[in-house]
This record gives sequence, C-alpha cells and structure tokens, in this order.
Amino acid sequence: MNKHKTYFNWSSGKDSALALYHLLQEKNYTVNELITTVNSHYNRVSMHGLRKELLIAQTDALNIKASLIELPEMPDMETYEQKMSETVSRLKSDGFTHAAFGDIFLEDLREYRENQLAKQGFKAVFPIWKRDTKELINEFVDLGFKTIIVCANSKYFDEDFVGTVIDKYFIDKLPEGVDPCGENGEFHTFCFDGPIFKNPIKFKIGEKVYREYNNPNADDSVCKSDSDKYGVWYCDLIP
Repeated sequence: MNKHKTYFNWSSGKDSALALYHLLQEKNYTVNELITTVNSHYNRVSMHGLRKELLIAQTDALNIKASLIELPEMPDMETYEQKMSETVSRLKSDGFTHAAFGDIFLEDLREYRENQLAKQGFKAVFPIWKRDTKELINEFVDLGFKTIIVCANSKYFDEDFVGTVIDKYFIDKLPEGVDPCGENGEFHTFCFDGPIFKNPIKFKIGEKVYREYNNPNADDSVCKSDSDKYGVWYCDLIP
C-alpha cells in the first residue's frame, strides 16, 4: 500500500508532539519533513519565543528532516501566506500530498488551513482533532512526554507560571476557564522528552520577560483578549 507522503507543521510544543506521536502510529502516512515558522528578527520560534538552537536540537532528536520558514517580527497575512505557499509548492514538487497539524478544536483555523492547502492539491490531517483536552493532556503525561511552559497569557498567569513542567498536579491546579491544553492560546510549551525522541533535549532556565502587544482581531491570535493590548510572560530556555 502506498503511504501518503506527509509534512508536519511542527510548533515545538506538546500538541504537536502528541499529534505526531499518533500520526506515526498510522499505517497510511509517512512523515518526511517538519515545518516550523521562525521569527527571523529574534531567531526564535514564532509565538513560543523558543531559541532556534533548541528547536534544531529537538528536531534532531526526532530524527525527521526539518525546515524553517523565516518570517519578519510582525508579519502581515499576505507575507505569511506567500511564504507558506512557496514552501508548499516546494513540498508538492518533492512528492508530498498531505499536511498534518496539532490543532484540536479551532474550527475557523482548520477551515483556513484546509482551504489554503486545497489550492495546491493538498489534504490536511488533524490526528488529535476534537479529542477532549483534559484526556489529551493526561494521555500526554502518561505516555512519558515532558514539556515546559515557555510563554503564557498574563490575563491568567503570572511570572511564576512560566518555566513550569507540566505534570498531574499542574493539570489539577489550572485556573477555571483555562483550557487544559491551552488551546485558546492561554499558554505554549516546549516538549523536551518523550517516546518519539531518541534523546531528551538539555536546557537551562534563563530570564523571564514580560511583553505587551497590540491585540490582533484574529481568531487564531496567540493570546486572545477583550482589550486593545495583551500581555505575555516568556521564559527563556538556554541550550
């Protein structure tokens, strides 16, 4: 049986890791490349703030070819879509037919991804779509994955929250209204160990920084807010 040649949209976080884990169990797909967007101004993973060196160490530990899409600090949709279109065109010429994502329940984002990919004849795959997020985060921990909070919405969390490793205690103590997987952009993570890695990724916890941003009117913004601005706490991880 011919397997679908698939690239995975890799964020470096827990949802990506769990979705990739499930996709690798599938007999119909072969994951041949990981794609990650990087802020070229800071040399860090977009939204997550993770250093590029740690991303590369992570994808090396996955033993899957990885490619970076370099974006400016605050890209507009036109720039983003152009860069993505160029990448997908290249992948299509390399024989790829499917694209996989770690999204769970953001309907508008899924529809956007599917529509953009369909223009180039690609099908989108969502291995953990519509799964209960409390079940997902518990499964993630039970499987032996390890992940650390690298950024968080200041509407819900303070400085002490970033730099926390997710465990069962963490799951039970999340504030009311916060999704257990942070699917609404409440927090983002760096996955540094687990059953799909050939070795754990080593790092030290560095500086914690607070930044404030103008709130984009987008359903898939990193941290939704009712005000004109939103604040984010970042925890720098040092290779």
